[in-house]
Amino acid sequence: MKRSDMPHPVRVTFIQANLPVSPVPAIPEILLHTAGPASGLWRLAGREEADPAPYWAYPWAGGAVLARHLLDRPEVAAGRRVLDLGAGSGLVAIAAAKAGAAAVTAVDVDANAIAAIGLNAAINGVDIVAVAADIIEAPPPEETDLLVVGDLFYDHALALRAMAFLRRCQSAGIEVLIGDPERAYLPQAQLKRIATHAVAEFGAGSSGGMVQAGVFSLS
Repeated sequence: MKRSDMPHPVRVTFIQANLPVSPVPAIPEILLHTAGPASGLWRLAGREEADPAPYWAYPWAGGAVLARHLLDRPEVAAGRRVLDLGAGSGLVAIAAAKAGAAAVTAVDVDANAIAAIGLNAAINGVDIVAVAADIIEAPPPEETDLLVVGDLFYDHALALRAMAFLRRCQSAGIEVLIGDPERAYLPQAQLKRIATHAVAEFGAGSSGGMVQAGVFSLS
């Protein structure tokens, strides 16, 4: 069975059985199902080149810095309608909900991420609407006050598409916050840094797994 054909209950059961729940490094307020060496993610991964990599299974630095920022400054999200773009595990969406957001939507292209978000929201006691979709060619999302996006600037083509979408959202009156550890395709000349936090980055072994990541607004 290909990943794309795997029924939703099977995805949920797999994640519950193979990805243990643990606190996010530097963000102990949030628990996530996180992959380990024995998780066997290949059993969820598709065999087609177009199938997304399982980024949702790990807490990446861009999402972590946004989550830390929202928890430290809950007034940023409190009472607002928040959309988490490329939500992955749902880490940022969960932080927004914990900060008192009026409503939180998490969007990701990977159906496995959507299953994980539902589980992670439940273990953190928050309500999140999780949607499997690619929305960055679409008009700005309605009923959204704050759009948060972490870790979408790892690929040049994706970065260009993402920035065009974020600019459209800004023009529509939506506040945009980006979390990123300054990856290669982050357009820093178009951004304003508003916060920096030390957070864990998957695969950053040479620095003990910790990096200085930034929270940025559009300039």
